Amino acid sequence: MRTVITALTLLISMAAASAGQQARPGARPEDEAAIRKIVSRLQDGWNAGDGKAFASPFAVDADYVIINGARIKGRDAIDSGHQRIFDTIYKNSNNTASLQSIRFIRDDIAVAHVEWHLRFSENGTAREGTAMNSLVLARDGGQWSIVAFQNTSVASARR
Repeated sequence: MRTVITALTLLISMAAASAGQQARPGARPEDEAAIRKIVSRLQDGWNAGDGKAFASPFAVDADYVIINGARIKGRDAIDSGHQRIFDTIYKNSNNTASLQSIRFIRDDIAVAHVEWHLRFSENGTAREGTAMNSLVLARDGGQWSIVAFQNTSVASARR
């Protein structure tokens, strides 16, 4: 009898642990991989100096808060605004992304935090900066896109 109770207890514990893992919303590896790819696309678009490529992972009506706190609306504005800085202050700059976290709020909504390390030249002087981004992503029609983006300078890392 003791063996049966021990075996049942073990089975119940295993089932509860398995159910807990499955209950986490959005825990699908393919969704995490898609979000990682979006971060890579942002980095690649930035480093290519290509506003359209940088903006491509954003929803058509995305909200974007730029580093100075101003808000822009929509993929087209994100594209043109970034192309303007890629052609001027951030021409030939390099931005390296480090995905810090992904949290699935629902199966089709996630929040990601990305730290960026920017290297650029200003008036012939090498400069660096660090920023932290909060991204809200939504999956619609099987595709993930950024619906909101908050860019915050990490002042202590400025040189």
